[in-house]
Amino acid sequence: MTGPHITITYCTQCNWLLRASWMASELLNTFGTEIGSVTLVPGTGGVFHIDVGGTQIWERKRDGGFPGAPELKRLVRDVALPDWKLGHADASAPE
Repeated sequence: MTGPHITITYCTQCNWLLRASWMASELLNTFGTEIGSVTLVPGTGGVFHIDVGGTQIWERKRDGGFPGAPELKRLVRDVALPDWKLGHADASAPE
């Protein structure tokens, strides 16, 4: 497992497990074996944040909700796999 390690911390009180697991699936489907791991970490108190290799790339309160799949993939790519091509997700990136 030499690729980036991604951690998604989600609130169990808010029932965000399904959202967190969907995001994990999206990342695994997109990046495959380039990812070292995706770990889901249960939390409480409305927490929802995503870290890549110890760098926080998303925090629900700070960033105003949840990222969409294309945005999440771009954030992970930009931090962990900058040469990775995302195809149509790159084309829809805001300028």
